[in-house]
Amino acid sequence: MKSPRLIATLAAVAAVGVTLAGCSPSGASASSSDGSDKTLTVFLSADTNIQDLWQKTLIPAFENDNPGYTVKVDFDLHGAHDQQTVAKLTAATVQQKDPGYDLVDAGFVTQVAASGLLTPVTADQVPALADVPQTLLQAGGNGGVPYRGSSVVLAYDTTTVPTPPKTLADLLSWIKTHPGRFTYCAPSTGGSGASFVTTVLDQSLSADDRTTLATEAAPQLESGWDAGFATLAGLNASVFQNGVYPNGNSQVLDLLASGQISMAPVWSDQFVTGVKNGQIPANIASTQISDPSFTGGASYLGIPSASPRQAGAQKLLSWVLSPTAQALIADSISGYPVISLDKLPASVQALFPNADIANLRPGYFSANAADMNKAWAQKVPGK
Repeated sequence: MKSPRLIATLAAVAAVGVTLAGCSPSGASASSSDGSDKTLTVFLSADTNIQDLWQKTLIPAFENDNPGYTVKVDFDLHGAHDQQTVAKLTAATVQQKDPGYDLVDAGFVTQVAASGLLTPVTADQVPALADVPQTLLQAGGNGGVPYRGSSVVLAYDTTTVPTPPKTLADLLSWIKTHPGRFTYCAPSTGGSGASFVTTVLDQSLSADDRTTLATEAAPQLESGWDAGFATLAGLNASVFQNGVYPNGNSQVLDLLASGQISMAPVWSDQFVTGVKNGQIPANIASTQISDPSFTGGASYLGIPSASPRQAGAQKLLSWVLSPTAQALIADSISGYPVISLDKLPASVQALFPNADIANLRPGYFSANAADMNKAWAQKVPGK
């Protein structure tokens, strides 16, 4: 018998008109396998820095450590087709067909975990889970496994902003008194923009409502966003070029690095990486605000329960949580490790002396985040 959550998720299939016969993310017909295939596919719904992390760093290292395995990537930039992907995964699960990929790295992982579409894993299959904070594992639901962390921070040009805002109220005031010097990416295109929007919306919500929106689908609470959306719409005239919202996290960093803006919310990992590789000049610094802070937390992986390559997928997932892979993630994109720091090299430990990944302020549950993105597009730009 199908779970109620899985049955509810089937509505997404009808909503987007998905043809059940072709369930792979690329639209090709799903293929069968006896489960022994060592050719794996990772589905990525992310920005280009995460694509580079997998294709240039993690996959070559995994294949080197595990001769005979080959890993490919199916990439959806900024998660532009997340709704269709979830529907296809649902259809594949119901029909017990190969979805075409074996590991998912996407913002909707917790959503499909709650819908029963992922394979639950334990420390018996993935021993490194014993080193991951229980709060992160619980947040991943039934099959979501954290593999890296980060938080959104406020980046600013020290030559034009000698004293950065310390609270959200201070930041909103600064934006209005320095028109054209701030922006954020459209929330559907990047998590840094989504974090800024979430933080403004949260300012008008109770602590209990914030917690509910972060942990479960809660459309009944979304009317509480009205005040926050009004605040965001009121910023249009003060945002870069009278309301230009870049496409993705990287474009925001480019504007900041080139001096076209003086301040923006950015991902901590992208910022540190940009400083290391010279993309971010020395005059750009970062800080965290309060009341409330920007959001942060873990990014999750999941193994589709319909994949016939369960053993290979578990092997790859386990390797990603190994000290070797966690050090590579820290070095490549400055992602917070999710395993105990004492298992990692001293150089990695030095990067994150104060990181407490188990207690970062979480963003919204994926279904609520999707609703937020749609509402922002309708209520904010051009207002």
